[in-house]
Formats: sequence, C-alpha cells, structure tokens
Amino acid sequence: MAKESNLKKEFAQKDVSRMRNLLTGKTGDRIGIQSGYEKSRQDHKEGDEWEENGKLWTIKNGIKQTVTKFDSLKRLVNLPYKCPSCNNPMSLNEINKKMYSIHNECFECVIQRETKLKIEGKYSGYENNMLNLNKDSLLEDFELALESWINEKDSFVSEDGVVESWSNTNNDKEIYKEIKERVKKLKEEKI
Repeated sequence: MAKESNLKKEFAQKDVSRMRNLLTGKTGDRIGIQSGYEKSRQDHKEGDEWEENGKLWTIKNGIKQTVTKFDSLKRLVNLPYKCPSCNNPMSLNEINKKMYSIHNECFECVIQRETKLKIEGKYSGYENNMLNLNKDSLLEDFELALESWINEKDSFVSEDGVVESWSNTNNDKEIYKEIKERVKKLKEEKI
C-alpha cells in the first residue's frame, strides 16, 4: 500500500496569486473579487497629513501615526541623537540638554558660535539680546499670574465651613493698573 504524502497537496489559485504578489512586492494587489461594502481607499506617501474619523494622521518612517497636540512638546523635550548643526552625536548629559533647550544645538556648537562672536566683537549685543529675551519671558509669566490674581473668585470656604467674602476692592484694581504700567515700562526697557 502506498502511503499518501503530505507534499502532494495542491494549492488553491488564490494562494498562488497571493504568494506571487508577495514575492514581486505587490502586497496591495487583489487576488480575488469580493462583493459587498468596499471602503474608499486613499494612498498616502511619507509626510502626508490627512484627517480620518476625526483624527489627524501622518506617515513617518513608513508608519501610519496619529498627530497629537503634544508632538511639538515632545520635540522640545526629547534630545535628538545628532546635533542639527554639526551632525555629531549628542551625549545625554545635562549641558547638552540645557543648550539644546535654549539654542537647538549641542554645547560644542554653542561654544564655537559664542567664541566666533567674541572674536568679531559682536558678543555683547548677542548677550544683551539673550538677557532681554529672558526678561521678556519672565515678565509674561508675571503678567499671567497678575491676571489670575485679579480675576480669581472673591469668596472662600474656611475650615469651619463658613463662606468668607474677600472681594477685590478699588484699591486692588488700582494696584493692578499700577503694576501693569510698570511691567509695560520694563518691557520697553532694553538691557
């Protein structure tokens, strides 16, 4: 009696077509006809952005990803593998992290640029510009805190459960106006 071999099985035509498509790189080609609902299909390329089902999508490095509101924040926080200016590897030390967050380049590039500015005699202007940017940023934070203070609720509940009314008086509004004037003058002053 001849024993039936497993190797003599035949493949279906659709299996052969599928394998042929896989080997030739035509992975998206169809191998059969199907009836029923068919979703509209769009081909997207690297870097394309589109909206689908209320979400924003993109393709990065060949992978379909959602675009979130935190992507720009991630780019600020994450240290790249290479410096964008010199393409040298960035080591994960505190100096490179700080310089990248301020200047978007590694510590070595910052040193070279600042040394070049000192040689050219332009460093003091660069330094003043950096100090003014820092001052303006601090003043903006202060203004936000001031706005929060003037707009906060005027009643609080104490530990005893008594509602205390701490309304902003006219004196508070005068203080607010005076501080706003001073902040405006400080913003106009340059170092």
